[in-house]
Amino acid sequence: MSIDTLGLREQKKRETRQAISDHATQLFLERGFDRTTIADIAAAARVAKMTVTNYFPRKEDLALDHHEEFVAGLAQAVARRPAGESALGAVRREYLAALERRDPVIGFTGPVFARMIADSPTLVARLRDLHDQREDALARQLATETPGDPLTARAVAAQLAAADRLLFRDLQSRMLAGAAGDPGDPGDPGDPGDLGDLGDGGDPGADAHADPGADAHGDGQDHGQDDTQDDGTAAALAEVARRVFGLLEPAVGAYAVR
Repeated sequence: MSIDTLGLREQKKRETRQAISDHATQLFLERGFDRTTIADIAAAARVAKMTVTNYFPRKEDLALDHHEEFVAGLAQAVARRPAGESALGAVRREYLAALERRDPVIGFTGPVFARMIADSPTLVARLRDLHDQREDALARQLATETPGDPLTARAVAAQLAAADRLLFRDLQSRMLAGAAGDPGDPGDPGDPGDLGDLGDGGDPGADAHADPGADAHGDGQDHGQDDTQDDGTAAALAEVARRVFGLLEPAVGAYAVR
């Protein structure tokens, strides 16, 4: 088989996968995730049910199409940090960069998509699992960086993941406010009174199992997003993020400096 033939086959697979994902997203938005079946998606995409499950073994993967990227995100930020940067610095820098590019992985999916996910108990449960996997991946990466201190690696990962979850909850709250047609401020989770024991020697996993609500792992399409609203949301979140990560600075700011 020639290289050209292999290339065309891979392109066809990508196109089929994207078509299935696009049709699934449209059905989820119209009917809701839990009321949409694999058979519905297969019929809309004009493929066999087995084709759908071959590309997406779990139905949740059709809605949370960036789940692998999300799980690896914190760990990759740490793994790729430059010399002189700490684990905290890497996570903070990558989060602010994601805000700048309105990355769907951290929540910029639009209010309609946010509401669709928040309304599905199945997806909310899956998101909790993905957040746990994200923290575990970070803990493993930190353990490779500091092999003699695995317990500390786990504790630092828990603190960074708690901050990550808190920021995620802020963004999803703002998205859901948009879904409800409320342009107002949904609250400021960056207020120190709402941050629990972050950076203060308390339970680093205090927010670890908070309801993640509407996640950022959709298909990245514009599902009712407003650019002006997103600009304001990104600016607000950037300020909250600086405050949240700043609270962690005394406790973990010098940890795992490369």
